[in-house]
Amino acid sequence: MRICIYGAGAIGGYMGACLARAGYEVSLVARGPHMQAIQANGLTLKMAGESFTQAITCTDDPAELGPQDYVIVTLKAHSVPAVVAQLPNLFHDDTAVVMAVNGVPWWYFYALDSPFRDRTLESVDPGGRQWSVIEPRRAIGCVVYPACEVEAPGVIEHLNGDRFSIGEPSGEKTERLTALAEALRKAGLKAPIRPRIRDEIWVKLWGNLCFNPISALTGATLEQICADPQTRALARAMMVEAQAIGERLGVRFAVDVDRRIAGAAAVGAHKTSMLQDLERGRAMEIDALVGAVTELGRLTEVPTPNIDTVLALVQQRGRIAGCYQ
Repeated sequence: MRICIYGAGAIGGYMGACLARAGYEVSLVARGPHMQAIQANGLTLKMAGESFTQAITCTDDPAELGPQDYVIVTLKAHSVPAVVAQLPNLFHDDTAVVMAVNGVPWWYFYALDSPFRDRTLESVDPGGRQWSVIEPRRAIGCVVYPACEVEAPGVIEHLNGDRFSIGEPSGEKTERLTALAEALRKAGLKAPIRPRIRDEIWVKLWGNLCFNPISALTGATLEQICADPQTRALARAMMVEAQAIGERLGVRFAVDVDRRIAGAAAVGAHKTSMLQDLERGRAMEIDALVGAVTELGRLTEVPTPNIDTVLALVQQRGRIAGCYQ
């Protein structure tokens, strides 16, 4: 089994190191000092109670790697369109592409029993390029739960979590899906197979679409957002709007709004990824986490006044900071 991790930063590096240590033929696509450090010294993964360094092929040119059985994309959503043209270098006829990317996925309406079946989403897939170049038949959905950081070039620190929920857009339990789950489990990762992967995508998105932009606008942690009555009420209102959209698309929410907010509050004084990106001057994942929800709202004719307002504010905040275009 040949596996390429495309975008081997924190999460991709964590997956790659674990899979390589388990004996799988793994390659990484990275860039800059991080790539150079991996090429020179291997990839080091620091976890609770242990640390190890794994020699792994790493390049910034996927054409050097040849066809793969699985390509696991672990980039930020807004970075994917820029690399789409490079991905076919890694494909054979049956290559599966695992989209381990936050937010609404570009393949969302593929094989979905819906009036919107096979529709593309402009907010996450401008011009439908991912749909046409990657091809939705290759896509496997993935919901990422671990938290990791790039401590230094070539060094990944695993903070918590080890679950990657996976599922076919069609809901089928295919051979390629079970083989992937087995590989991830042998690598020491949890890989539950979900027949309704979109439900789990929405539960994670539910929190990201409100807590991320509110934190970027206010500088508040999850704990502070949930403790303040006004920001908590705003987050809740955004989640209620999103739930109406999801349910109109056939999503079943396994938890209610207040339980989801309580779960976020329990995380404590954590800065969301969007706030961290803003503080570090990096591009913010606004479109996949918030803009896509407003696009789905228009599609399903569900009003989203709170989401629309927060989206407009965080887009302007990002533009002023040079973190959003």
